[in-house]
Amino acid sequence: MTDTHNAAGTGADADTNAAANATGATAGTAQGIPLSGWAGFFADGLAPVPLMLILRGASPDDAVAAARQAWSAGVRLVEVTLESESGLSALEAVVRAAEGRFDVGAGTLTTPERLRRAVDAGARFGVAPGLDADTVAAAERLGVPFLPGIATPTEAGQAVRLGVTAVKAFPASILGPAWISAIAGPFPELRVVATGGVNARSAPDYLRAGALGVGVGRSLTAGGALAELVPALSR
Repeated sequence: MTDTHNAAGTGADADTNAAANATGATAGTAQGIPLSGWAGFFADGLAPVPLMLILRGASPDDAVAAARQAWSAGVRLVEVTLESESGLSALEAVVRAAEGRFDVGAGTLTTPERLRRAVDAGARFGVAPGLDADTVAAAERLGVPFLPGIATPTEAGQAVRLGVTAVKAFPASILGPAWISAIAGPFPELRVVATGGVNARSAPDYLRAGALGVGVGRSLTAGGALAELVPALSR
């Protein structure tokens, strides 16, 4: 997957060069993906198993342990959220553990600066709870696939106007699977990942409603729940 991404696009500017210098080859493999390739990046990552593991508030050791369980189960995308400085340490640890074989991204990227710090830490993609045009523009400059959150038709329209066709529905547990189906009517070009309160019971409902994938928390890595869920979701 990553070889294809490396070949897509160039468009490096000063921000991209600075990030590449700071992160080395691991982070550099994610850069150079144009905005038009973002939806493809997430579609490819979710094709084998339509599930993204979200690691929030985990210590570096716990984050690595959960990520390894996910990778063993066939999950390709792991997101480490960056609400605090400890999130950066966890992100760096998971990036090292991935050894370039899996795509590790960062979540809660609500500002361009937070995005740049994530890229410096080795993130190959970014995720946000909302839609911020400046952060989308920064991701485009850096060539880093970015998945912003939306919750309304107005935000869906804004995303499309920005050229973003892969988004996350957040919070999915409040919006519900029917929202996924409904938003596809006026915005058929959108690829939607459902995150926020999705669990083992509800995940299949979002996929049946047309979601590209679902994001779930690390609680599902306990007791073999993830290993049981993945076969049920795999396409």
